[in-house]
Amino acid sequence: MKQLAAAALLVMNFSYTQIPGDRPAANPRSTRSVVMGRGGMIATSQPLASAAGLKVLQDGGNAVDAAITAAAVLSVVEPSMNGVGGDLFAIVYDAKSGKLHVLNASGRSAYAATPDVFKARNLTTIPGSGVLSVSVPGVVDGWATLLAAHGTIPLARAVAPAIQYAKNGYAVSEIISGQWQASERKLSADPVTAATFLPGGHAPKPGDLFANPTLAATLEQIAAGGRDAFYKGSIAAAIVADMKRRNGLLDARDFAEHTSEWIEPIATSYRGYDVYELGPNTQGFCALEMLNILEGFDLKSLGHNSAAYLHLVVEAKRIAFADRAAYLADAGSVPPGVIKTLISKEYAALRRKEIDPAHAAADYKPMQLAGTASAPERINEDLTGRDLGDTVYLTAADGQGNVVSLIQSLFDDFGSGIVAGDTGILLQNRGSLFNLRPGHPDQIAPHKRPLHTLVPAMVMKDGKPWLSFGVMGGDMQPQGHAQVLVNLIDFGMNVQEAGEASRVRHAGTNVLVDSVIPADVRAALTALGHHVVSSPGSAFGGFQGILIDPKTHVLMGGSDPRKDGLAIGF
Repeated sequence: MKQLAAAALLVMNFSYTQIPGDRPAANPRSTRSVVMGRGGMIATSQPLASAAGLKVLQDGGNAVDAAITAAAVLSVVEPSMNGVGGDLFAIVYDAKSGKLHVLNASGRSAYAATPDVFKARNLTTIPGSGVLSVSVPGVVDGWATLLAAHGTIPLARAVAPAIQYAKNGYAVSEIISGQWQASERKLSADPVTAATFLPGGHAPKPGDLFANPTLAATLEQIAAGGRDAFYKGSIAAAIVADMKRRNGLLDARDFAEHTSEWIEPIATSYRGYDVYELGPNTQGFCALEMLNILEGFDLKSLGHNSAAYLHLVVEAKRIAFADRAAYLADAGSVPPGVIKTLISKEYAALRRKEIDPAHAAADYKPMQLAGTASAPERINEDLTGRDLGDTVYLTAADGQGNVVSLIQSLFDDFGSGIVAGDTGILLQNRGSLFNLRPGHPDQIAPHKRPLHTLVPAMVMKDGKPWLSFGVMGGDMQPQGHAQVLVNLIDFGMNVQEAGEASRVRHAGTNVLVDSVIPADVRAALTALGHHVVSSPGSAFGGFQGILIDPKTHVLMGGSDPRKDGLAIGF
């Protein structure tokens, strides 16, 4: 009974007096210990992927080798979240050069995609799923590009474990099964998709074996022919034929001309730590803007997850997302200098003055910035009800000092809902994040990247990697980044606590709070003017992270129990 009572207190996030067998008294906000290692570490959202990556590290591969191997396995064993038909972003710290390298491996719209095409089909918005939501998948080129630049193993070796799981099957884990079952209606709408992912007419239950032999054959083609097999060979031809049959827009040129892009990261400092994110077309600047705003408050004195603290987090998010809704798009469509301004300390000081600690604002508007005629009309300020966690994030580090932070996704659950022909590939619906608003930076256009939610992160201290981490889940990602870092830096948590502790998520007009946050805190937030909704853990994404001790260089891994995942090292 004592153990049950102690476990209940842990779940409720309360401190308690330590008794033998309990969690450490200094670690009251987590249900598992930090994983320690020196030779290598990997944290992913599914244990089979973590195990595959660990084996690569133990066999002498580096962090990038392990990350791509794990990412390929995730594309098979967590199909609602990610796959070969999705996009990828990564930050790599190369120990030999001491430099960060950032890869944008997101796909673009069809050359045929113009506002007039959608107007001719009597559409005023981009469909959220189906053939017109599909953009070119970037994952395979991302894997190949990362391995070519920073890996030591060939692509064929990296995808070999994924091929075996797709061919021979694997036991579906618990949380993934639940997500799969929740998507049955979407999957059943398309015959090929249903035949692939609803064996016997239903989603697999926990422990059921699932195989995708057509995907295994596709991965074998990629192993044999490299990324060109996907973008210029029979795989591209099969996808394009399927798109044409469905009256879609993608054609062979869209695939043949796809390339990933090495870009410069964006960064800010937070209380002496340098936080690196990706700039447009993705939303990394929102996390940096939030941190800059929050840095001006004494958060530690307010107390972790107090109403006063959570109020500031929500208001900072609302400001950053008002700017996201106005300005975020493909990098080539964002006015010059806008992102630099949005992540500056001076801009944060201006926006911070708008926050009333005693009451939630009725609204926050984007500022008109230098170089812009006016602040664009806001759209898609929140992707409310979408992409609550339909992403995978992983991080890996090796004993030589290399670190990779990687994220890949289909966007919504099972992406567009379309399995392309006989490839076994689910195609993403990232194209649904374009809009049809004339003059908006994110208006759809030929060969253009859409607004993106995926953001891996890395934090440096004194020029060395300190933390590699991510939080999955659409709009939750920058909100989660800010809260995890505040947990670590302001509230002194370890890497497991920081990712597991209760979070909040502002979505539309609601403030979603983890159901274990006490009733008095929820009541106080309501009194501050927030519409509070108690939500289960699935609403808050999933964290994976590796923290590197600056003195001992010990690798410390954390994995969020909101997912099926695992941090493991040696």
